[in-house]
Amino acid sequence: MKTNILGLPVKESELLVKELNILLSNFQVYYQNLRGIHWNIRGKRFFDLHVKFEELYTDAQLKIDMIAERVLTIGGTPLHTFEDYIKNNKLTVGKNISNDEKAVHLIVNSLSDLLKIEREILKQSDEINDEGTNSMMSDFIAEQEKTIWMMNAWLEEEL
Repeated sequence: MKTNILGLPVKESELLVKELNILLSNFQVYYQNLRGIHWNIRGKRFFDLHVKFEELYTDAQLKIDMIAERVLTIGGTPLHTFEDYIKNNKLTVGKNISNDEKAVHLIVNSLSDLLKIEREILKQSDEINDEGTNSMMSDFIAEQEKTIWMMNAWLEEEL
């Protein structure tokens, strides 16, 4: 079996790059959704949500960079065009969302879809002992599960 400089199998690493690029594409859409709801949110919860959405898009921006750098680390080329992002997107695109509950539902649904992609990557990276990708996916999954829990708690609040 041919391995790359990291000691990972070349063929399986190439398949992992494809999955990481799908994740990268979907994170770019998620990021743009967050920017849109950050800009367009209205209502009595504006101040709290505006800040929270900025926190989330800043975090997403960091994760995008981490994913792209992981693609490079294991020998691939990160996707970087809007055309590629749209072609690989599995998330709902949020357009002109200004309602607080619709915005939070978009986040929850987006994170749920990202988790599916991340779990597939985790499975593939585990099979080839790619601890770097494994660790990154585990961290992403744990954070996003907590964010989903918090957003769902917010959705159920009583006023």
